[in-house]
Amino acid sequence: ICDIEYFHSDDQRVAPWILGSLKPIQVAGVDIDHYYEARKAFTTEEWIDLLMQSIGLNPEQFNERGKLIALTRLIPFVERNYNVVELGPKGTGKSHTFSEFSPNGILISGGEVTVAKLFVNNASGRIGLVGYWDCVAFDEFAANRRTDQNLVNVMKNYLANKSFSRGTSIYGAEASMAFIGNTTHTVPYMLKNSDLFDELPDAYRDPAWLDRIHHYIPGWEVAPIRSEMFSTGYGFVVDYLAEILRAKRTEDFSDKYKNYFTLDTSISTRDQDGIGKTFSGLMKLVHPTGEANEDEIRALLEFAIEGRKRVKDSILRIDATMRDTPVHFRYADRAGAWHGVATLEENQYPQLYRRDWDEIPDGDGASSEGAAATPHSATAAEPPPASSVVAPDVPKQPAPTPLAEGHRDFTAGQRGVSYEKLLLPYLREASKITITDPYIRMPHQGRNLADLLSLLAATKDDADEIDVVLVTTEEPKVEFKHGQLLMLKSIKDASDAVGVRLAVRLDDTIHDRRIETNHGWRIDLGKGLDIWQKPSDNPFDFGRNRQEFRLIGSAFTVHYVKIPVTPAPEVEQ
Repeated sequence: ICDIEYFHSDDQRVAPWILGSLKPIQVAGVDIDHYYEARKAFTTEEWIDLLMQSIGLNPEQFNERGKLIALTRLIPFVERNYNVVELGPKGTGKSHTFSEFSPNGILISGGEVTVAKLFVNNASGRIGLVGYWDCVAFDEFAANRRTDQNLVNVMKNYLANKSFSRGTSIYGAEASMAFIGNTTHTVPYMLKNSDLFDELPDAYRDPAWLDRIHHYIPGWEVAPIRSEMFSTGYGFVVDYLAEILRAKRTEDFSDKYKNYFTLDTSISTRDQDGIGKTFSGLMKLVHPTGEANEDEIRALLEFAIEGRKRVKDSILRIDATMRDTPVHFRYADRAGAWHGVATLEENQYPQLYRRDWDEIPDGDGASSEGAAATPHSATAAEPPPASSVVAPDVPKQPAPTPLAEGHRDFTAGQRGVSYEKLLLPYLREASKITITDPYIRMPHQGRNLADLLSLLAATKDDADEIDVVLVTTEEPKVEFKHGQLLMLKSIKDASDAVGVRLAVRLDDTIHDRRIETNHGWRIDLGKGLDIWQKPSDNPFDFGRNRQEFRLIGSAFTVHYVKIPVTPAPEVEQ
């Protein structure tokens, strides 16, 4: 990169062009052996931290799993023909690595892709992006609902065979592909209602296309990027590290685990390829010489298996015919002991994760463990006469107190008032809630809103979602407007992440405060959500965490009104 300056002179012998500065944009050469020697001076943890610093992230802000997720984004630069998907909430830095890290990769919008641009132009015969770049990353891939079926078919062939045919010619390429997109639903919601590829365009939710994906990065496990998450310390020069990774693309470390571990034979060849390529990429990054101990290899292998298992389990949800052949994602160590690998969401939501194919059919009896625990006898015991059977006394659950219309008065200085007692009983089971309050401007008012939303999140089913609309006014003072908008965005990001989807509408004409639900209640709030005195400066004041310890600021009244609910129109079968 150079800066050219123009300086006019009347002297014809003087050239007007001046070279102001010159900056090389590519490293002339790298000494890979020196890189290997440098690696020996670091422990594994130190080396991972150094790589994190090099890609611009502060390792102190990430746990071990978070660091592995960040490094997995580098695998397309160090592994040929590697296919990876990352879906997650907005603002988690999914595209940061692909746009800022390497001059050998390109980040393009998913909606800008054509067969001619990506593979080859039949008219001119010019090769597309896969022939020029080591990695092609598709940003906002999930948002692209208009797809070219021809592009899907050509891409499907390329992802599987590393080649594609156009006309009478067959072309080969080594570019890896990364598909990046945002999710609009929580993980339990997707597990209950669809699958983890729910956000992809329908044309790409083809099991045959998805089966070409080697690894699924769980973007929902990554925290939204904050300023303190960017690194300020030392790391490799990006151009230098990019050239090192490019030089490693010709190597294959996919068999380095086989001296210690063996995969289950039920894992298909395509599954093993996905596991092997992810493991190979992580080994090149963390252990570039290919030397590591058993525990270090185990950690990388389990992470690689988990990412491929996330792909396969979602395919099993989409295509029931593939469940006929059970697959066990596990490995055996040298002692012959088997170790199963499960995804994090499988452990968190076991009933939702395998809801489609783990149910016991009627009449099949109990599980094998349950059957083994039942003693067998030569003859079945005869049931006692019906008259002799005495039903045990089962304590009845107390019926919930019916909600009543009416009003409640509160006085200044009163304690013991909380949203849990005041509002939550009338908000339970609602799927749509509208909160109208003109005064959600100051930090303590935003805290009140966040407290109410967190209550809704804590009391709903994990797999359900609640739509909340906040109607409020904009801060009139210019110097505080930006702070209000940032506060509301932060609250929205936090609530969306747990299945309470917040939408904010600014309306300077509102005055009354109320809450309305789609299941028939309107709560007229005399003072809105801001009913307590401002919090004290004492950071250990109990009222900061428990609303019951706060003092009511001034007297107010709350009215509970039952409103008619319009039934949803029936759908004709």
